[in-house]
Amino acid sequence: MKLNEVKALITGGVSGLGLAVARNIVSGGGQVVLLDINDVAGDVAVAELGESASYIRTDVSSEQEVIEAVNTAVERMGMINVAMNCAGIIGAGRVLGREAPMPLDFFAKVIQVNLIGSFNICKAAGAAMENNTPSEDGERGVIISTASVAAYEGQIGQAAYSASKGGIVGMTLPIAREYARIGVRVNAIAPGIFWTPMVDGMPPHVQESLSASIPFPSRLGKPEEFAELATHIMENGYINGETIRLDGAVRLAPK
Repeated sequence: MKLNEVKALITGGVSGLGLAVARNIVSGGGQVVLLDINDVAGDVAVAELGESASYIRTDVSSEQEVIEAVNTAVERMGMINVAMNCAGIIGAGRVLGREAPMPLDFFAKVIQVNLIGSFNICKAAGAAMENNTPSEDGERGVIISTASVAAYEGQIGQAAYSASKGGIVGMTLPIAREYARIGVRVNAIAPGIFWTPMVDGMPPHVQESLSASIPFPSRLGKPEEFAELATHIMENGYINGETIRLDGAVRLAPK
């Protein structure tokens, strides 16, 4: 798939990694519909990206809102052939906190947004892509989710987050195998420590400490590097059923 053929749905698309992916697609001649819950940032992102972009306020943890957003995106672009899952929350907290054990609602919320939200998109986007005209290779679409290196080496305080990202890794191959029937590739990216709005707000000494923990290159990942990998997956028709680490060889310490 060439970038100028891409008609993408991007969750968490108004900032950070999602917006970086949107910029790559639009600069390559494709179209994007951004799903998020930040209306102000949505307006700013659409103003930057121009006529090739639009925004839909969507809570990805809501099955109905996702179905409606996918249907609207199809109406706006004529089809969707890429779905990019970038929406997520951190959900840091110890299972046995200083004051009390972690409330179940907290754990469930992280799973609901990160894992179930990604599943909702995989399901609704796959159903929409099934109607696309196949390429010469039989491809009708590509779905890419965002996991994390915390899926493999979760730190203390990341039980909820690691569980949600581990679930994304775990469901990628089974869905890829199932969607082979309809010609839709399913992959995931597991980023390490990247420059995001959250990191921007950290003190300089914390940023320096994070950078020093990465073997090579000894710096935080750039959203543009995440976007480059995402668009490569879209363009390379043989990448399927894979979770790719993008982390500078970092392996997270216990804390």
